[in-house]
Amino acid sequence: MANEGRFYRFLLWREKHIKERNFILIISFVVGIGTAVAAITLKQVIHFIQQLLVVNNPDGINYWLLIYPMIGILLSGLFVQYLVRDDISHGVTKILYAISQRKSRIKPHNMWSSLVASSVTIGFGGSVGAEAPIVLTGAAIGSNLGRLFRMEQKTLMLLVGCGAAGAVAGIFKAPIAGLVFVIEVLMLDLTMTSVLPLLISSVTAATMSYIFTGTDAMFKFSQTEIFEMGRIPYVLLLGIFCGSVSLYFTRAMNKIEGVYRRLVHRRKKFLLGVVMLSILIFLFPPLYGEGYNTIESLLSGQYTYLTDESLFRPLSDNYWGIILFMGLILLTKVFASSATNAAGGCGGIFAPSLYLGCIAGFMFAHVSNAFDFIYLPEKNFALLGMAGVMAGVMHAPLTGVFLIAELTGGYDLFLPLMIVSISSYATIRMFEPHSIYSMRLAQKGELLTHHKDKAILTLMKINSVIETDFLTVRPEMTLGEIVSDAIARSSRSMFPVVDANNTLLGVVLVDNIRNIMFRPELYDRFKVSKFMVSAPAKLRTDMPMEKIMQIFDDTKAWNLPVVDRAGRYMGFVSKSNIFNAYREVLVDTFSGD
Repeated sequence: MANEGRFYRFLLWREKHIKERNFILIISFVVGIGTAVAAITLKQVIHFIQQLLVVNNPDGINYWLLIYPMIGILLSGLFVQYLVRDDISHGVTKILYAISQRKSRIKPHNMWSSLVASSVTIGFGGSVGAEAPIVLTGAAIGSNLGRLFRMEQKTLMLLVGCGAAGAVAGIFKAPIAGLVFVIEVLMLDLTMTSVLPLLISSVTAATMSYIFTGTDAMFKFSQTEIFEMGRIPYVLLLGIFCGSVSLYFTRAMNKIEGVYRRLVHRRKKFLLGVVMLSILIFLFPPLYGEGYNTIESLLSGQYTYLTDESLFRPLSDNYWGIILFMGLILLTKVFASSATNAAGGCGGIFAPSLYLGCIAGFMFAHVSNAFDFIYLPEKNFALLGMAGVMAGVMHAPLTGVFLIAELTGGYDLFLPLMIVSISSYATIRMFEPHSIYSMRLAQKGELLTHHKDKAILTLMKINSVIETDFLTVRPEMTLGEIVSDAIARSSRSMFPVVDANNTLLGVVLVDNIRNIMFRPELYDRFKVSKFMVSAPAKLRTDMPMEKIMQIFDDTKAWNLPVVDRAGRYMGFVSKSNIFNAYREVLVDTFSGD
């Protein structure tokens, strides 16, 4: 109690002596430090586990690849099931849901649970990435720091963005990409109020990573060949190819995860997942872990080692055999990543996107060079492919450009990076309007977007605008009873008609009975069932507000009844109430923009 009292006194002191705007900058700095520490810790733990498990077997097949992923997923699944007791997968989707549906509140355990589960999963060879878990961790740090200091909702949303930006900047050493990621993927609007805190978190996290892990780019890349303008048509074709790969990855992952969701028992999910993952890794060893070793090799122009420790080793000297091997990896990576998460592991799709893009770009140039159309530098196109697939999968072309440039130091390829990212994004947008992170939320009407009107409606909840002071009547009531028991006691001109189970049957409108309600001789002749009418439409408690407004526009009604899924009456919603709530959310969430 004494500590709590001192903390409250600190909050009061802060309100008097530190302006809100300045305090937000201080918190964003702290968030940047916290996310950097989390990112560095996660990378170090993963590398430590991998070093413990490494088994060099250059002369034969490595059978440990069948065992390690099983152990990692089992440990991660047990940790989540018995210690965390909450779903921690799909990290970025969870952030989007928290912003739009939970007032930017993320559970405290997300500050550490994803770190533990993902480090074990990936360290033991799970075919996923560590970036989505660290982004969720960073967002949770921002959210819970904001809640600790009793910040309002719009500030909490900003701090969630600061945490995500710091996480991306810290793990990739990419401060600009961290900022752009928040704008494109989390869909937070960039304003003069928000840009400085986001930059502070990104730069702080990246600086911390530079201090503790060195200033070298994450992937070593040296451009030995100048980009020629004559290759632009091939860059455009590569973008279309990357967009197609992104579309395949997105749809295949949704299909595969749907299969796993239909399996009720955890044991069945685990067995199916680990068997699928182990077989794929055994056949294609480059699927083991994040795949960053493969990326580094392809960016340096080396590829023959990919078939080492696999059944395909005889193909290492065959030009088309390598293409076949890479094509099979391109097709099976989505199965390995989906199986990892569905079986109980924890990881994201940042690394798989980079991995697939690198292979796609390398294959594109490799095949082109085989036919002697025009010489394409394979390692340059491998780098461009990374930006293309990331831009397509995440629907984030700017993130693809800046992240790859900062990851590799390939700033001289900025123009082709932009071309391939935009063409990939345009290709997948023709078939999928939402990214792999946001499509499920968009289908439910729970996605916050840059469209301000839609964003405000997404933040609004029907429960906050339901009016419950309407008197209900029964269909067997007489005209006299409704006049004396309802109309005389209420200021409303509408009365819901319900049965014994509270199921909404219709409504009574005072205007419809005005000509008979003052004639006592008719009071016993007419019953409610005779003069009640159907409502123009019924709203459900699980409807998104955008859909509700559309129904109001279609029916031209001013008041509509609300029912639950079983049809039971819950209350009424009026347009005027929605407009008042809209103005409140606009002021609370977007004031200062």
